[in-house]
Amino acid sequence: MSEWPEGYGLRILDEVDSTLNEAARIAHGLSGPEWILAHRQTAARGRRGRAWVDTGGNLAATLVLFPKEPAGTAALRSFVASLALHDACKAVGGAGCDLTLKWPNDVLVNGGKLAGILLESAGQGGSLAHLAIGVGVNLAAAPEPEDVEAAAVRPVSLFGETGVKVAPERFLMHLAAAYAGHENRFLAHGFEPIRTLWLARAARLGEVVTARTVASETVGTFETVDPSGNLILNTAKGRVAIAAADVFF
Repeated sequence: MSEWPEGYGLRILDEVDSTLNEAARIAHGLSGPEWILAHRQTAARGRRGRAWVDTGGNLAATLVLFPKEPAGTAALRSFVASLALHDACKAVGGAGCDLTLKWPNDVLVNGGKLAGILLESAGQGGSLAHLAIGVGVNLAAAPEPEDVEAAAVRPVSLFGETGVKVAPERFLMHLAAAYAGHENRFLAHGFEPIRTLWLARAARLGEVVTARTVASETVGTFETVDPSGNLILNTAKGRVAIAAADVFF
C-alpha cells in the first residue's frame, strides 16, 4: 500500500457540486498542494464543458497546485497526471490491465476509456495563482455508451475489465504517491523525461488517427508529442502540430 506523500494535503467530502469548483473556492486559503476527493458530485464536468456522469463508487478528485512556471509549462502537468494515473491503475489492477495513454489526457484499459483529466487554472497574463487537475476514474462502473460523445472510445470500468474492486480512498493513495514522484521528476528535469515516459505508453503511436476540433478535422499518422505537448501528425500535407483536439481512432 502506498503511503500518502509528504507535503500534500487531503480533504474528503461526502458531496460537492464539483471537486474542480471546490478547488477554485478554497485555493486562496491553501498553503500548499492539496487533494480533494468527493464521494458524490452533483455537477461534474469533462472537457469542453461536457457533463461527466457520476455513477457512484468511482474516483472524483482534484489536485490543487501552485506552479511557479509560466502557464504553458504548468499545463504540461496533464502528462504528469496521466503517468501517475497509469501507475496507480497498474498497481491496483495488476496483470489484468492493458493500459495505454490517449492524447491529450485519457487513460485506456483494454482499449476502453477508464479515466480522464481536466485542467483548470486562475491567474492573470502568463502567471498562475493556482492550477487544478481534475481526475475522474471509472473504478466501479462506467457510463452507458449513449452518455458519451458519438464515435468516442467506449467507456469501461476497472472492475468491469479486471474484476478488481477498489475504494476511491485506496486508489487515491496510490495516485497521490505516483503523482508526487512524477512531479518531482518534472520539477528537477523538465518535460523531456515525462514526454519520453508518456510516449512509451501512448495509444496508437505510429497509427492513423483523427484529431477533431469544433472547426476542423485532421487525419494523419500519430508520429510523436513535441516538447510543447502538441500532437504531431504526419498528414498528406506534411507534419502538423495540434495543440488541442479530441482524438478518434
